[in-house]
Amino acid sequence: MIKEDELIKSAKDVFDIEANSILKLKDRLSKSFIDAINILYQSKGKVVVTGMGKSGLIGRKIASTLCSTGTPAVFLHPAESTHGDSGIITRDDVVIGISNSGETAELLNLLPLVKRFGVPLIGITGKIESTLAKRSDVVLDISVEREACPLNKAPTASTTVTLALGDALAVCLLKKRGFSYEDFLVFHPSGTLGKGILYKVSDLMLSGDKVPLLDENSCFVDAIKLISDKKLGCAFIINPDKTLKGVITDGDIRRIIIKHGNIEKLKVKDVMVLNPKRANADDLAAKALSIMEKYSITSLAVVENEKLIGVLHIHDLLKAGVA
Repeated sequence: MIKEDELIKSAKDVFDIEANSILKLKDRLSKSFIDAINILYQSKGKVVVTGMGKSGLIGRKIASTLCSTGTPAVFLHPAESTHGDSGIITRDDVVIGISNSGETAELLNLLPLVKRFGVPLIGITGKIESTLAKRSDVVLDISVEREACPLNKAPTASTTVTLALGDALAVCLLKKRGFSYEDFLVFHPSGTLGKGILYKVSDLMLSGDKVPLLDENSCFVDAIKLISDKKLGCAFIINPDKTLKGVITDGDIRRIIIKHGNIEKLKVKDVMVLNPKRANADDLAAKALSIMEKYSITSLAVVENEKLIGVLHIHDLLKAGVA
């Protein structure tokens, strides 16, 4: 029976083989990748991804990733394509054919129709001298030195490399299209991301006397009392014109007490943190959440034309189902 430490070594070997295969793919990137991006970007139709077996499963994921990042795509099963499903292809589309061997019969049977329609074909294959490669307008090389399978048979490293290549295509197209955070949310209307579409910061923020406000000349002791009373874990310092200037948080209070000891004579301006993180009132709540997560904060100043108008707390996002 194989020992546990041998199993761990086998798992690590798989990781090493697949990681190295991706790094070699990275080194092989060339003009053909740019050509593929340009063909996909300039297409007036959709991307039709096709492949058999494990290549088909990876193709489904690539099509799904393209859709969620702003590039319309569908998966076409090559075996079904010759029984009527090929009608999904139009003359405005682009086809991505995936076959490690480049000789998959079901996929090759689809190629005459692709050529008859004059549809650009991007071939993703591990054999650049294969039939698929020769019939493709652009060839993307997914060859690997060996599969992670000890028999060197089961598609493992080759499918990992194909998946990584598909992700690279999707991300580069996303950037080329200027696909925004808000665009991404539009394609994910369910769950947490969908809640982020429904709410803007202004819908969930606290305003009026619920916002802990201080003048920079206030005593630090008064800041401690205000933060305790308002129970938001912070207080904001504003200029006379109501523009946001600084912030003091619960964490700041502890650090200040440790540093200064005697705090009786301290002013807010002596210890406040300048230029606090903020969100605009019209921002999506999900965007505000991402700021909170990035900087590990629970309250966020809300501004409109740089003037403080409210505060957004993580608890309000939780109640609304955004967080």
